Amino acid sequence: MTHTLHRQGTQENLGEDFVVFTMSAKTVNAKGSGEKMRRFFEIVEKYKGVNYGDMKTGNILNTDRDTIHDGIRDTSIVHFVFTDKAVVGKVLDELSEAELGTSVVVSGLVEETDRLCKQAGLSMHTVEFSGGVHGKLELLPEKGVLEITTMCGHGMVASNLVREMVRQIKKGKKSLEAAGIELAKPCQCGVFNPKRAEALLEKFL
Repeated sequence: MTHTLHRQGTQENLGEDFVVFTMSAKTVNAKGSGEKMRRFFEIVEKYKGVNYGDMKTGNILNTDRDTIHDGIRDTSIVHFVFTDKAVVGKVLDELSEAELGTSVVVSGLVEETDRLCKQAGLSMHTVEFSGGVHGKLELLPEKGVLEITTMCGHGMVASNLVREMVRQIKKGKKSLEAAGIELAKPCQCGVFNPKRAEALLEKFL
């Protein structure tokens, strides 16, 4: 299961939110997979994602490119975030040709992801859906905040940080772009989409 499953939002604002990542299976092909994942990184970075990272070392907004690339190991999970589905299509084309031998996961709207896979001559191996949130839903933050915080699948982006960014934007202390970046920094894996966060933050104004 992927930690990018639980993103909340509308079909419209999720339509510009794709995470492409690779990982190995510990008991199947993990040994020696670090080199393959570094190659994945080198292929996908050319397409200029809005965020990327590896949970072992951090994301491009809280560390640097070489630290992420050189730190990739057999146990890494390397993530890239895109807002343009046409670019994701090109990424899948090149990855299909490369045949690296590690699992590639695309997180996005299912119908669009299926179309992009078919366009690249691929078929989806597995489709996963989030089962939603159950329990005392009244304790959850408001919907607009959840649309932002759920972009970090490990819950590292606090709801109060979202509210603080809204306050700072309203006071003219932060731009939407700067706030989106600030919110992305705690998401260690690099799966948070700062550009989508900008659009969602604007709804609070």
